[in-house]
Amino acid sequence: MALVIFKSRASADIMMIDKHAKPILDLLGKDIKQGIITPEQTSSAIEKIEQEIARIKELERLKAEEQAKKEAGKAAEEENEGNDNDDSDDDGEKEVIFEPTVSFAARSYPLLQMLKAANKADESVFWGV
Repeated sequence: MALVIFKSRASADIMMIDKHAKPILDLLGKDIKQGIITPEQTSSAIEKIEQEIARIKELERLKAEEQAKKEAGKAAEEENEGNDNDDSDDDGEKEVIFEPTVSFAARSYPLLQMLKAANKADESVFWGV
């Protein structure tokens, strides 16, 4: 596990674990080991990250919608079967194990803010040097 340290004269350094930085840099077509986003490239990089955030949020919304439809259909199906003969107190509930995840939007937020500051100040963002 290595760290990627993003630097810019426009903001404080940002440290990110390489496995979390890689998807962002892949999106931008940049190498994880070393690279630069020039002042001319910052607006394009900002746009790509924001588009990816919007795309992922839309996919999550559609997935949640689909899951809600499945659950509604399953509930209606169970209601039609008439589970009156079952005397157990289980109510069909299963223990849900919550595993918190950090979204792409949250992971990319610090770098996105750095890119915006660099764009405004006409500075580069670089790493691996």
